Amino acid sequence: MERHSQMLLAVWREACQHIEIHQSLAGIARLLADYVPLESLAISRIVPEHRLVAAVASAPALPVGEAAGREFTATQLKRLLAWLRRGEMIQPGVDATVDALLGPAIERGDGPRIRLAPLYGSGEALGALVIRMRPPTTITAEHERLIAALQEPLAVALENDRRLHELAALREAAEADRRSLLRRLGRQDIAERIVGEGQGLRHVMKRVDLVSASDAPVLLLGETGTGKEVVARAIHYRSDRRDGPFIRVNCGAIPRELIDSQLFGHEKGSFTGAADTRLGWFERADGGTLFLDEIGELPPDAQVRFLRVLQDSFIERVGGGEPIRVDVRVIAATHRDLSAMAGDGRFREDLWYRIAVFPILLPPLRERLDDIPELAAHFAQRAAVRFGLAPVEPTAADVALLRTYRWPGNIRELGAVLDRAAILGEGRTLEIVAALGITRETTTGRAESAPAAGVALAGRPAATTGLASLNEAIAEHIRAALRQSRGRIEGPRGAAAALGINPHTLRAKMRKLGVDWSAFREG
Repeated sequence: MERHSQMLLAVWREACQHIEIHQSLAGIARLLADYVPLESLAISRIVPEHRLVAAVASAPALPVGEAAGREFTATQLKRLLAWLRRGEMIQPGVDATVDALLGPAIERGDGPRIRLAPLYGSGEALGALVIRMRPPTTITAEHERLIAALQEPLAVALENDRRLHELAALREAAEADRRSLLRRLGRQDIAERIVGEGQGLRHVMKRVDLVSASDAPVLLLGETGTGKEVVARAIHYRSDRRDGPFIRVNCGAIPRELIDSQLFGHEKGSFTGAADTRLGWFERADGGTLFLDEIGELPPDAQVRFLRVLQDSFIERVGGGEPIRVDVRVIAATHRDLSAMAGDGRFREDLWYRIAVFPILLPPLRERLDDIPELAAHFAQRAAVRFGLAPVEPTAADVALLRTYRWPGNIRELGAVLDRAAILGEGRTLEIVAALGITRETTTGRAESAPAAGVALAGRPAATTGLASLNEAIAEHIRAALRQSRGRIEGPRGAAAALGINPHTLRAKMRKLGVDWSAFREG
Protein backbone atom coordinates (compact mmCIF):
# COMPACT_ATOMS: atom_id res chain seq x y z
CA MET A 1 0.00 0.00 0.00
CA GLU A 2 2.86 2.37 0.91
CA ARG A 3 4.47 1.60 -2.43
CA HIS A 4 1.25 2.45 -4.30
CA SER A 5 0.86 5.70 -2.33
CA GLN A 6 4.32 6.81 -3.42
CA MET A 7 3.49 5.92 -7.02
CA LEU A 8 0.20 7.85 -6.88
CA LEU A 9 2.01 10.93 -5.55
CA ALA A 10 4.46 10.68 -8.44
CA VAL A 11 1.52 10.35 -10.89
CA TRP A 12 -0.03 13.57 -9.54
CA ARG A 13 3.32 15.30 -9.90
CA GLU A 14 3.59 14.22 -13.55
CA ALA A 15 -0.02 15.23 -14.26
CA CYS A 16 0.44 18.76 -12.93
CA GLN A 17 3.98 19.75 -13.81
CA HIS A 18 3.70 19.55 -17.62
CA ILE A 19 1.84 21.97 -19.85
CA GLU A 20 1.25 19.46 -22.66
CA ILE A 21 -0.81 16.37 -21.78
CA HIS A 22 1.25 14.02 -23.96
CA GLN A 23 4.28 14.85 -21.78
CA SER A 24 2.32 14.03 -18.62
CA LEU A 25 1.02 10.77 -20.07
CA ALA A 26 4.47 9.65 -21.19
CA GLY A 27 5.84 10.20 -17.67
CA ILE A 28 2.90 8.39 -16.07
CA ALA A 29 3.33 5.43 -18.42
CA ARG A 30 6.98 5.12 -17.38
CA LEU A 31 5.96 5.13 -13.72
CA LEU A 32 3.26 2.48 -14.19
CA ALA A 33 5.62 0.21 -16.12
CA ASP A 34 7.50 -0.38 -12.83
CA TYR A 35 4.33 -1.74 -11.21
CA VAL A 36 2.29 -3.49 -13.92
CA PRO A 37 3.06 -5.09 -17.32
CA LEU A 38 1.75 -2.05 -19.19
CA GLU A 39 1.54 -2.07 -22.99
CA SER A 40 -0.05 1.37 -23.62
CA LEU A 41 -2.06 4.28 -22.23
CA ALA A 42 -4.29 6.50 -24.37
CA ILE A 43 -6.57 9.46 -23.63
CA SER A 44 -9.43 10.67 -25.82
CA ARG A 45 -11.30 13.96 -25.46
CA ILE A 46 -15.07 14.28 -25.91
CA VAL A 47 -16.23 17.31 -27.95
CA PRO A 48 -20.02 17.19 -27.49
CA GLU A 49 -20.84 20.26 -29.62
CA HIS A 50 -19.26 18.53 -32.65
CA ARG A 51 -20.26 14.96 -31.62
CA LEU A 52 -16.58 14.12 -31.86
CA VAL A 53 -14.12 11.95 -29.92
CA ALA A 54 -10.48 12.78 -30.60
CA ALA A 55 -7.33 11.02 -29.36
CA VAL A 56 -5.20 13.67 -27.64
CA ALA A 57 -2.33 11.65 -26.15
CA SER A 58 -0.94 8.13 -26.02
CA ALA A 59 2.12 6.36 -24.71
CA PRO A 60 3.67 5.01 -26.82
CA ALA A 61 2.47 7.40 -29.54
CA LEU A 62 -0.32 6.18 -31.80
CA PRO A 63 0.47 5.53 -35.48
CA VAL A 64 -0.55 8.33 -37.84
CA GLY A 65 -4.23 7.83 -38.70
CA GLU A 66 -5.29 6.23 -35.43
CA ALA A 67 -5.12 9.62 -33.67
CA ALA A 68 -7.79 11.09 -35.96
CA GLY A 69 -11.13 12.04 -34.43
CA ARG A 70 -14.23 9.84 -34.79
CA GLU A 71 -17.71 11.27 -35.22
CA PHE A 72 -20.67 9.87 -33.30
CA THR A 73 -24.38 10.06 -34.00
CA ALA A 74 -26.57 11.98 -31.56
CA THR A 75 -27.83 8.69 -30.07
CA GLN A 76 -24.30 7.28 -29.71
CA LEU A 77 -23.10 10.48 -28.07
CA LYS A 78 -25.97 10.38 -25.60
CA ARG A 79 -25.07 6.81 -24.59
CA LEU A 80 -21.38 7.67 -24.36
CA LEU A 81 -22.06 10.67 -22.08
CA ALA A 82 -24.33 8.53 -19.91
CA TRP A 83 -21.47 6.06 -19.39
CA LEU A 84 -19.05 8.86 -18.55
CA ARG A 85 -21.44 10.27 -15.93
CA ARG A 86 -21.85 6.86 -14.31
CA GLY A 87 -18.09 6.77 -13.86
CA GLU A 88 -17.82 2.99 -14.24
CA MET A 89 -14.79 1.23 -15.65
CA ILE A 90 -15.62 -1.41 -18.29
CA GLN A 91 -13.85 -3.81 -20.64
CA PRO A 92 -14.49 -4.13 -24.39
CA GLY A 93 -17.62 -5.99 -25.44
CA VAL A 94 -19.90 -4.58 -22.74
CA ASP A 95 -21.07 -1.51 -24.70
CA ALA A 96 -20.60 -1.20 -28.47
CA THR A 97 -20.74 2.60 -28.31
CA VAL A 98 -17.95 2.74 -25.74
CA ASP A 99 -15.98 0.19 -27.77
CA ALA A 100 -15.83 2.76 -30.56
CA LEU A 101 -13.28 4.61 -28.43
CA LEU A 102 -10.85 1.80 -29.19
CA GLY A 103 -11.03 2.29 -32.93
CA PRO A 104 -10.30 -0.52 -35.40
CA ALA A 105 -7.18 -1.75 -33.54
CA ILE A 106 -9.07 -4.00 -31.07
CA GLU A 107 -8.96 -7.70 -31.90
CA ARG A 108 -11.13 -10.55 -30.71
CA GLY A 109 -9.96 -11.95 -27.38
CA ASP A 110 -8.13 -8.78 -26.26
CA GLY A 111 -10.90 -7.69 -23.90
CA PRO A 112 -9.57 -9.16 -20.62
CA ARG A 113 -6.34 -7.15 -20.91
CA ILE A 114 -8.03 -3.78 -21.74
CA ARG A 115 -10.05 -1.38 -19.60
CA LEU A 116 -11.88 1.82 -20.52
CA ALA A 117 -12.17 4.37 -17.70
CA PRO A 118 -14.19 7.63 -17.87
CA LEU A 119 -12.52 10.95 -17.11
CA TYR A 120 -15.07 13.30 -15.59
CA GLY A 121 -14.44 16.53 -13.74
CA SER A 122 -15.59 20.09 -13.07
CA GLY A 123 -19.18 19.00 -13.62
CA GLU A 124 -18.72 17.83 -17.21
CA ALA A 125 -17.61 14.87 -19.26
CA LEU A 126 -14.01 15.32 -20.38
CA GLY A 127 -12.97 12.10 -22.06
CA ALA A 128 -11.82 8.55 -21.49
CA LEU A 129 -8.70 6.55 -20.60
CA VAL A 130 -7.84 3.35 -22.43
CA ILE A 131 -5.26 1.12 -20.70
CA ARG A 132 -3.80 -2.08 -22.18
CA MET A 133 -1.65 -4.71 -20.51
CA ARG A 134 0.94 -6.77 -22.33
CA PRO A 135 -0.33 -10.19 -23.38
CA PRO A 136 -1.02 -12.65 -21.88
CA THR A 137 -1.64 -10.54 -18.72
CA THR A 138 -5.26 -10.35 -17.61
CA ILE A 139 -6.38 -7.26 -15.67
CA THR A 140 -7.07 -8.18 -12.05
CA ALA A 141 -9.08 -6.45 -9.31
CA GLU A 142 -5.81 -5.00 -7.98
CA HIS A 143 -5.06 -3.57 -11.41
CA GLU A 144 -8.53 -2.01 -11.54
CA ARG A 145 -7.98 -0.29 -8.18
CA LEU A 146 -4.75 1.13 -9.56
CA ILE A 147 -6.50 2.34 -12.74
CA ALA A 148 -9.27 3.94 -10.65
CA ALA A 149 -6.62 5.93 -8.76
CA LEU A 150 -5.35 7.25 -12.10
CA GLN A 151 -8.71 8.68 -13.20
CA GLU A 152 -8.65 11.87 -11.10
CA PRO A 153 -5.10 13.07 -11.92
CA LEU A 154 -5.57 12.27 -15.61
CA ALA A 155 -8.92 14.13 -15.62
CA VAL A 156 -7.12 17.15 -14.17
CA ALA A 157 -4.39 16.89 -16.83
CA LEU A 158 -7.03 16.63 -19.59
CA GLU A 159 -8.92 19.65 -18.20
CA ASN A 160 -5.72 21.70 -18.07
CA ASP A 161 -4.88 20.68 -21.61
CA ARG A 162 -8.33 21.73 -22.82
CA ARG A 163 -8.08 25.12 -21.14
CA LEU A 164 -4.60 25.61 -22.57
CA HIS A 165 -5.86 25.02 -26.10
CA GLU A 166 -8.91 27.26 -25.54
CA LEU A 167 -6.62 30.07 -24.39
CA ALA A 168 -4.33 29.50 -27.36
CA ALA A 169 -7.32 29.67 -29.72
CA LEU A 170 -8.53 32.90 -28.09
CA ARG A 171 -5.03 34.37 -28.29
CA GLU A 172 -4.76 33.44 -31.97
CA ALA A 173 -8.20 34.95 -32.69
CA ALA A 174 -7.27 38.15 -30.84
CA GLU A 175 -3.97 38.36 -32.71
CA ALA A 176 -5.76 37.80 -36.02
CA ASP A 177 -8.22 40.58 -35.15
CA ARG A 178 -5.31 42.83 -34.21
CA ARG A 179 -3.49 42.15 -37.48
CA SER A 180 -6.70 42.74 -39.44
CA LEU A 181 -7.28 46.05 -37.63
CA LEU A 182 -3.71 47.20 -38.20
CA ARG A 183 -3.96 46.25 -41.87
CA ARG A 184 -7.15 48.28 -42.27
CA LEU A 185 -5.52 51.20 -40.49
CA GLY A 186 -2.32 50.78 -42.47
CA ARG A 187 -0.24 50.63 -39.29
CA GLN A 188 2.53 48.42 -38.02
CA ASP A 189 1.52 48.83 -34.38
CA ILE A 190 -1.33 50.39 -32.35
CA ALA A 191 1.04 52.76 -30.50
CA GLU A 192 2.90 53.88 -33.59
CA ARG A 193 5.47 56.67 -33.61
CA ILE A 194 3.89 60.03 -34.31
CA VAL A 195 5.06 61.40 -37.63
CA GLY A 196 6.49 64.89 -37.17
CA GLU A 197 7.17 64.61 -33.44
CA GLY A 198 10.73 65.82 -34.04
CA GLN A 199 9.75 68.80 -36.20
CA GLY A 200 6.32 70.41 -36.49
CA LEU A 201 4.95 68.67 -33.40
CA ARG A 202 8.09 69.07 -31.31
CA HIS A 203 6.52 71.55 -28.89
CA VAL A 204 3.30 69.51 -28.72
CA MET A 205 5.19 66.33 -27.80
CA LYS A 206 7.13 68.19 -25.08
CA ARG A 207 3.78 69.06 -23.48
CA VAL A 208 2.62 65.46 -23.97
CA ASP A 209 5.68 64.20 -22.09
CA LEU A 210 5.07 66.73 -19.32
CA VAL A 211 1.45 65.75 -18.69
CA SER A 212 1.60 61.99 -19.34
CA ALA A 213 3.04 61.17 -15.93
CA SER A 214 0.11 62.83 -14.13
CA ASP A 215 -3.64 62.19 -14.13
CA ALA A 216 -4.49 65.83 -14.88
CA PRO A 217 -7.34 66.34 -17.40
CA VAL A 218 -6.06 67.36 -20.81
CA LEU A 219 -7.85 69.49 -23.41
CA LEU A 220 -6.68 69.08 -27.01
CA LEU A 221 -7.46 72.06 -29.21
CA GLY A 222 -7.06 72.30 -32.95
CA GLU A 223 -8.77 72.29 -36.30
CA THR A 224 -10.54 69.23 -37.63
CA GLY A 225 -8.08 66.61 -38.89
CA THR A 226 -5.01 67.79 -36.97
CA GLY A 227 -4.56 64.42 -35.20
CA LYS A 228 -6.12 65.01 -31.79
CA GLU A 229 -6.95 61.32 -31.29
CA VAL A 230 -3.38 60.33 -32.19
CA VAL A 231 -2.02 62.71 -29.54
CA ALA A 232 -4.58 61.45 -27.00
CA ARG A 233 -3.38 57.88 -27.59
CA ALA A 234 0.22 59.04 -27.18
CA ILE A 235 -0.64 60.51 -23.77
CA HIS A 236 -2.33 57.25 -22.77
CA TYR A 237 0.50 54.96 -23.90
CA ARG A 238 3.15 57.13 -22.22
CA SER A 239 1.26 57.16 -18.92
CA ASP A 240 1.00 54.64 -16.09
CA ARG A 241 -2.42 53.71 -17.48
CA ARG A 242 -0.98 52.24 -20.68
CA ASP A 243 -2.14 48.72 -19.73
CA GLY A 244 -5.69 49.94 -19.12
CA PRO A 245 -8.38 50.59 -21.76
CA PHE A 246 -8.38 53.58 -24.08
CA ILE A 247 -11.99 54.44 -24.93
CA ARG A 248 -12.88 57.04 -27.56
CA VAL A 249 -16.32 58.65 -27.53
CA ASN A 250 -17.55 61.12 -30.14
CA CYS A 251 -19.86 63.36 -28.11
CA GLY A 252 -21.37 64.87 -31.25
CA ALA A 253 -22.59 61.48 -32.49
CA ILE A 254 -24.53 60.51 -29.34
CA PRO A 255 -28.29 61.26 -29.53
CA ARG A 256 -29.34 63.67 -26.78
CA GLU A 257 -31.80 61.19 -25.27
CA LEU A 258 -29.14 58.46 -25.00
CA ILE A 259 -26.24 60.49 -23.61
CA ASP A 260 -26.74 59.46 -19.96
CA SER A 261 -27.11 55.78 -20.86
CA GLN A 262 -24.03 55.87 -23.11
CA LEU A 263 -21.75 57.72 -20.68
CA PHE A 264 -22.93 56.39 -17.33
CA GLY A 265 -24.69 53.10 -18.21
CA HIS A 266 -28.14 51.90 -17.17
CA GLU A 267 -29.75 49.22 -15.02
CA LYS A 268 -31.96 46.49 -16.43
CA GLY A 269 -35.56 47.71 -16.73
CA SER A 270 -34.68 51.36 -16.10
CA PHE A 271 -36.52 52.39 -19.28
CA THR A 272 -38.35 50.80 -22.19
CA GLY A 273 -35.90 48.66 -24.14
CA ALA A 274 -33.38 48.30 -21.29
CA ALA A 275 -33.40 44.50 -21.41
CA ASP A 276 -30.01 44.17 -19.68
CA THR A 277 -27.70 46.14 -17.43
CA ARG A 278 -25.24 48.12 -19.56
CA LEU A 279 -21.89 49.55 -18.54
CA GLY A 280 -21.36 53.14 -19.65
CA TRP A 281 -18.19 54.51 -21.20
CA PHE A 282 -16.86 55.70 -17.83
CA GLU A 283 -17.08 52.20 -16.34
CA ARG A 284 -15.59 50.62 -19.45
CA ALA A 285 -12.64 53.01 -19.22
CA ASP A 286 -12.06 52.28 -15.52
CA GLY A 287 -8.33 52.09 -14.88
CA GLY A 288 -7.57 53.68 -18.24
CA THR A 289 -8.29 56.75 -20.33
CA LEU A 290 -11.56 58.14 -21.66
CA PHE A 291 -11.12 60.33 -24.74
CA LEU A 292 -14.13 62.60 -25.26
CA ASP A 293 -13.91 63.95 -28.79
CA GLU A 294 -15.95 67.04 -29.72
CA ILE A 295 -16.64 67.84 -26.05
CA GLY A 296 -18.26 71.11 -27.14
CA GLU A 297 -21.23 69.12 -28.53
CA LEU A 298 -22.36 67.94 -25.07
CA PRO A 299 -25.77 69.44 -24.20
CA PRO A 300 -25.99 71.58 -21.03
CA ASP A 301 -27.72 68.97 -18.82
CA ALA A 302 -25.08 66.34 -19.70
CA GLN A 303 -22.35 68.88 -18.95
CA VAL A 304 -23.66 69.16 -15.36
CA ARG A 305 -23.49 65.41 -14.77
CA PHE A 306 -20.11 65.17 -16.45
CA LEU A 307 -18.76 67.91 -14.17
CA ARG A 308 -19.89 65.93 -11.10
CA VAL A 309 -17.99 62.86 -12.31
CA LEU A 310 -14.81 64.92 -12.79
CA GLN A 311 -15.15 66.41 -9.31
CA ASP A 312 -16.19 63.31 -7.33
CA SER A 313 -15.07 60.32 -9.48
CA PHE A 314 -18.48 58.71 -8.90
CA ILE A 315 -21.16 57.88 -11.43
CA GLU A 316 -24.74 56.65 -11.14
CA ARG A 317 -26.25 54.43 -13.81
CA VAL A 318 -29.62 55.39 -15.21
CA GLY A 319 -32.16 53.68 -12.94
CA GLY A 320 -29.52 52.88 -10.31
CA GLY A 321 -29.43 54.18 -6.77
CA GLU A 322 -25.88 53.35 -5.74
CA PRO A 323 -22.91 55.54 -6.70
CA ILE A 324 -20.10 53.68 -8.46
CA ARG A 325 -16.51 54.85 -8.13
CA VAL A 326 -14.50 55.05 -11.35
CA ASP A 327 -10.79 55.65 -11.83
CA VAL A 328 -10.60 57.34 -15.22
CA ARG A 329 -8.25 59.85 -16.78
CA VAL A 330 -10.20 62.22 -19.05
CA ILE A 331 -8.79 63.71 -22.24
CA ALA A 332 -11.17 66.04 -24.09
CA ALA A 333 -10.84 67.47 -27.58
CA THR A 334 -12.60 70.07 -29.68
CA HIS A 335 -12.15 72.19 -32.79
CA ARG A 336 -14.43 74.86 -31.33
CA ASP A 337 -13.49 77.95 -29.30
CA LEU A 338 -14.65 76.65 -25.91
CA SER A 339 -13.45 79.78 -24.14
CA ALA A 340 -15.78 81.92 -26.26
CA MET A 341 -18.59 79.39 -25.85
CA ALA A 342 -18.16 79.53 -22.08
CA GLY A 343 -18.18 83.33 -22.21
CA ASP A 344 -21.55 83.50 -24.00
CA GLY A 345 -23.16 80.69 -22.01
CA ARG A 346 -23.12 77.90 -24.63
CA PHE A 347 -20.68 75.86 -22.53
CA ARG A 348 -20.55 75.68 -18.74
CA GLU A 349 -17.80 77.93 -17.43
CA ASP A 350 -17.07 75.68 -14.43
CA LEU A 351 -16.70 72.66 -16.73
CA TRP A 352 -14.39 74.67 -19.00
CA TYR A 353 -12.08 75.42 -16.06
CA ARG A 354 -12.18 71.75 -14.98
CA ILE A 355 -11.24 70.21 -18.35
CA ALA A 356 -8.76 72.93 -19.40
CA VAL A 357 -6.26 72.12 -16.65
CA PHE A 358 -3.62 71.35 -19.28
CA PRO A 359 -4.54 72.56 -22.78
CA ILE A 360 -2.48 71.48 -25.79
CA LEU A 361 -2.91 73.31 -29.10
CA LEU A 362 -2.24 71.25 -32.24
CA PRO A 363 -1.00 73.32 -35.18
CA PRO A 364 -2.71 72.98 -38.57
CA LEU A 365 -0.82 71.28 -41.37
CA ARG A 366 -0.26 74.55 -43.23
CA GLU A 367 1.94 75.62 -40.29
CA ARG A 368 4.05 72.47 -40.40
CA LEU A 369 4.94 72.18 -44.08
CA ASP A 370 8.35 70.71 -43.20
CA ASP A 371 6.52 67.58 -42.02
CA ILE A 372 4.86 66.97 -45.40
CA PRO A 373 7.69 64.81 -46.89
CA GLU A 374 7.64 62.44 -43.92
CA LEU A 375 3.84 62.46 -43.70
CA ALA A 376 3.46 61.78 -47.42
CA ALA A 377 5.86 58.83 -47.23
CA HIS A 378 3.99 57.49 -44.19
CA PHE A 379 0.57 57.73 -45.84
CA ALA A 380 1.86 56.24 -49.09
CA GLN A 381 3.17 53.24 -47.16
CA ARG A 382 -0.12 52.98 -45.26
CA ALA A 383 -2.11 53.06 -48.49
CA ALA A 384 0.01 50.26 -49.95
CA VAL A 385 -0.69 48.07 -46.91
CA ARG A 386 -4.41 48.88 -46.80
CA PHE A 387 -5.08 48.32 -50.49
CA GLY A 388 -2.61 45.53 -51.16
CA LEU A 389 -0.51 47.59 -53.58
CA ALA A 390 3.21 47.75 -54.20
CA PRO A 391 4.72 50.51 -52.02
CA VAL A 392 5.64 53.67 -53.93
CA GLU A 393 7.62 56.58 -52.45
CA PRO A 394 6.50 60.16 -53.21
CA THR A 395 8.92 61.93 -55.54
CA ALA A 396 10.44 65.35 -54.89
CA ALA A 397 7.97 66.79 -57.43
CA ASP A 398 5.08 65.13 -55.57
CA VAL A 399 6.22 66.64 -52.28
CA ALA A 400 6.67 70.07 -53.82
CA LEU A 401 3.15 69.91 -55.18
CA LEU A 402 1.72 68.84 -51.83
CA ARG A 403 3.45 71.74 -50.10
CA THR A 404 1.64 74.29 -52.31
CA TYR A 405 -1.82 73.22 -51.13
CA ARG A 406 -3.49 74.90 -48.10
CA TRP A 407 -4.88 71.63 -46.57
CA PRO A 408 -8.12 72.87 -44.98
CA GLY A 409 -8.77 69.28 -43.88
CA ASN A 410 -5.26 69.02 -42.41
CA ILE A 411 -3.64 65.61 -41.92
CA ARG A 412 -6.89 63.72 -42.46
CA GLU A 413 -7.22 65.30 -45.89
CA LEU A 414 -3.56 64.56 -46.70
CA GLY A 415 -4.13 60.90 -45.84
CA ALA A 416 -7.20 60.79 -48.10
CA VAL A 417 -5.29 62.39 -50.99
CA LEU A 418 -2.44 59.86 -50.67
CA ASP A 419 -4.97 56.99 -50.53
CA ARG A 420 -6.60 58.31 -53.71
CA ALA A 421 -3.22 58.80 -55.39
CA ALA A 422 -2.14 55.24 -54.56
CA ILE A 423 -5.37 53.76 -55.93
CA LEU A 424 -5.16 55.81 -59.13
CA GLY A 425 -1.51 54.83 -59.55
CA GLU A 426 -2.34 51.09 -59.19
CA GLY A 427 0.88 50.39 -57.31
CA ARG A 428 3.11 51.80 -60.06
CA THR A 429 3.08 55.53 -59.26
CA LEU A 430 1.41 58.02 -56.95
CA GLU A 431 -1.02 60.09 -59.03
CA ILE A 432 -0.79 63.20 -56.85
CA VAL A 433 -1.93 65.54 -59.63
CA ALA A 434 -5.10 63.58 -60.31
CA ALA A 435 -5.71 63.03 -56.61
CA LEU A 436 -5.59 66.77 -55.92
CA GLY A 437 -7.73 67.48 -58.96
CA ILE A 438 -5.17 69.81 -60.53
CA THR A 439 -5.36 70.63 -64.23
CA ARG A 440 -2.03 69.97 -65.83
CA GLU A 441 -1.54 71.84 -69.07
CA THR A 442 0.22 70.10 -71.92
CA THR A 443 2.63 71.84 -74.24
CA THR A 444 -0.23 72.31 -76.70
CA GLY A 445 -2.23 74.19 -74.09
CA ARG A 446 -4.91 71.49 -73.73
CA ALA A 447 -5.91 70.17 -70.31
CA GLU A 448 -4.57 66.69 -69.73
CA SER A 449 -7.02 65.99 -66.89
CA ALA A 450 -9.93 67.90 -65.42
CA PRO A 451 -10.13 68.98 -61.79
CA ALA A 452 -11.79 66.51 -59.45
CA ALA A 453 -15.20 67.77 -58.32
CA GLY A 454 -15.14 69.51 -54.96
CA VAL A 455 -11.33 69.58 -54.67
CA ALA A 456 -9.60 72.96 -54.52
CA LEU A 457 -6.71 73.80 -56.82
CA ALA A 458 -3.28 73.86 -55.25
CA GLY A 459 -2.41 77.17 -53.67
CA ARG A 460 -5.88 78.64 -54.21
CA PRO A 461 -8.99 78.49 -51.97
CA ALA A 462 -12.01 76.62 -53.26
CA ALA A 463 -13.96 79.84 -53.86
CA THR A 464 -11.72 80.84 -56.77
CA THR A 465 -12.64 77.64 -58.67
CA GLY A 466 -16.33 78.56 -58.79
CA LEU A 467 -17.24 75.59 -56.59
CA ALA A 468 -18.64 75.65 -53.07
CA SER A 469 -16.69 73.85 -50.39
CA LEU A 470 -17.82 70.31 -49.58
CA ASN A 471 -19.24 71.36 -46.20
CA GLU A 472 -21.20 74.19 -47.82
CA ALA A 473 -22.59 71.80 -50.43
CA ILE A 474 -23.64 69.32 -47.74
CA ALA A 475 -25.25 72.07 -45.65
CA GLU A 476 -27.23 73.36 -48.65
CA HIS A 477 -28.36 69.82 -49.50
CA ILE A 478 -29.60 69.36 -45.92
CA ARG A 479 -31.45 72.71 -46.10
CA ALA A 480 -33.14 71.61 -49.32
CA ALA A 481 -34.31 68.41 -47.63
CA LEU A 482 -35.58 70.41 -44.63
CA ARG A 483 -37.47 72.78 -46.91
CA GLN A 484 -39.10 69.82 -48.61
CA SER A 485 -40.04 68.18 -45.28
CA ARG A 486 -41.10 71.54 -43.75
CA GLY A 487 -38.55 71.21 -40.97
CA ARG A 488 -39.48 67.63 -40.05
CA ILE A 489 -36.42 65.41 -39.38
CA GLU A 490 -37.83 62.00 -38.43
CA GLY A 491 -40.60 59.89 -39.89
CA PRO A 492 -41.34 58.62 -43.40
CA ARG A 493 -41.69 62.18 -44.71
CA GLY A 494 -38.79 63.58 -42.72
CA ALA A 495 -35.53 64.96 -44.05
CA ALA A 496 -33.53 61.97 -42.73
CA ALA A 497 -35.63 59.53 -44.77
CA ALA A 498 -35.27 61.72 -47.88
CA LEU A 499 -31.48 61.81 -47.43
CA GLY A 500 -31.25 58.11 -46.57
CA ILE A 501 -29.44 58.56 -43.24
CA ASN A 502 -30.20 57.98 -39.56
CA PRO A 503 -32.03 60.92 -37.89
CA HIS A 504 -29.40 61.05 -35.13
CA THR A 505 -26.63 61.25 -37.72
CA LEU A 506 -28.48 64.03 -39.50
CA ARG A 507 -28.84 66.03 -36.26
CA ALA A 508 -25.12 65.66 -35.57
CA LYS A 509 -24.26 66.91 -39.07
CA MET A 510 -26.66 69.84 -38.66
CA ARG A 511 -25.04 70.84 -35.38
CA LYS A 512 -21.59 70.60 -36.94
CA LEU A 513 -22.57 72.64 -40.02
CA GLY A 514 -24.70 75.17 -38.16
CA VAL A 515 -28.00 74.27 -39.89
CA ASP A 516 -31.03 75.35 -37.82
CA TRP A 517 -34.01 73.07 -38.53
CA SER A 518 -36.48 75.38 -36.77
CA ALA A 519 -36.09 77.97 -39.54
CA PHE A 520 -37.89 75.59 -41.89
CA ARG A 521 -40.85 74.82 -39.64
CA GLU A 522 -44.19 76.13 -40.83
CA GLY A 523 -46.66 77.49 -38.32
